[in-house]
Amino acid sequence: MSEHLLPDAFTLSPIGIIESDYPDKFGIPRQPGLAPAARARLVLTPPYDDPLAVRGLEAFSHLWLTFVFHQSPERWTPLVRPPRLGGNARVGVFASRSTHRPNRLGLSLVELIEIDTRRGVRLVLAGADLVSGTPVLDIKPYLPWAESRPEARAGFAPEAPPQLAVVFSDEAAAALAKRPEGASLRELIVQVLAQDPRPAYRKGAESRTYGVRLRDVDVRFRAEATEAGTRLAVVDIVPA
Repeated sequence: MSEHLLPDAFTLSPIGIIESDYPDKFGIPRQPGLAPAARARLVLTPPYDDPLAVRGLEAFSHLWLTFVFHQSPERWTPLVRPPRLGGNARVGVFASRSTHRPNRLGLSLVELIEIDTRRGVRLVLAGADLVSGTPVLDIKPYLPWAESRPEARAGFAPEAPPQLAVVFSDEAAAALAKRPEGASLRELIVQVLAQDPRPAYRKGAESRTYGVRLRDVDVRFRAEATEAGTRLAVVDIVPA
């Protein structure tokens, strides 16, 4: 068997930075597309902000983004605990989409809404699952005929996670009503909380109140038990 000589390291430079509705990691859907109301902008940085670099991109509806989990520790573990397995069972890191992986690389499929080339290049995106400040390493157009495989097996995540009902207190509803973008913010809150962002080991009803930052607000919520099951109740929405 011949030996393959590999370099000790590769140098990668970000081509741009994400500005998104998610100031913090907590609450971000664990996969792209689960909160289509979420908006983000990919701001390309020099020298990659040349409009020539995105010529023809408007013909594609969706993009693959290769990015860095920059807020994750610079270490990896061979076994991880996927939230889809309740946060207890372990699988190999390469059988998961954990952030604690070699090189901290991530891949996200996003919808391209607009290309703004008035000042540099900004790509307006929908359904992104990226925290603000995320460095993006590459963009590639999505090709459904090559990359959509309905017959593929999906291991321990064969379908989208179940969603919880989300309700709003009178105080939270009043806070939304005062905002000019209250309708879109409400839609985003529902889509994010329906994924149940609480830690996997705390699923079910409990008295603790959580806070998730979305855009410029702190959304405070808690779980409630009903005859139909657990729901999440938004108890207040305050400036972040």
